[in-house]
Amino acid sequence: MQNGCGAQQPILVVDDDANVASAMAQLLEEGGYRAICAGSAAEGLAACRLETPSLAVLDIHLPDLSGYEALHQLRAEVGERLPVLFVSGVRVEPYDRAAGLLVGADDYLIKPFAADEFLARVRALLRRADTVAASEVRLTIRESEVLALLAAGLEPADVAERLDIGFRTVSTHVEHIMGKLDAHSRGQMIALAYRDGLVTAGTDPTGRD
Repeated sequence: MQNGCGAQQPILVVDDDANVASAMAQLLEEGGYRAICAGSAAEGLAACRLETPSLAVLDIHLPDLSGYEALHQLRAEVGERLPVLFVSGVRVEPYDRAAGLLVGADDYLIKPFAADEFLARVRALLRRADTVAASEVRLTIRESEVLALLAAGLEPADVAERLDIGFRTVSTHVEHIMGKLDAHSRGQMIALAYRDGLVTAGTDPTGRD
């Protein structure tokens, strides 16, 4: 097993052809990701136990398991929402692609493939996964009120006064919201909230004019 360098989202690449795996890893790292390469399903599963990947690229033909079985085992290990991109240079017919999608893959790419198409497929799957994760964000009623007032332009002290709560309580709510949205600043938190439909412009959550 070989880990690529970098500090971006980890992408698991499982392919028993070392040259192909290395080429995909290089493309991923050039695209800003960090590749984790494995030559078998067993190595891929072992890698997942050390670090959860954001996406898995699986060859259909592996030395120990089929890509189909590897997909199910990876999802059992990591979670059902792990995006999986099948790649194959052998199963290249339309019905092969259909079968791969039917067993649960999110996309299917035929080898050899163009570098830009490979990266485009990876980015699309990661965006989709991020959208699903964001849609599942659950805020408490008070967190929603705090977030909406901050998005409307109020400062934390004004939010505390409007909701009749302490300034420290507002700060705690903000910390919780930022954690749920994976935001690193108040500005990013508000931007993500608008993007994900958690707040709507012009709405006062307290019902006051």
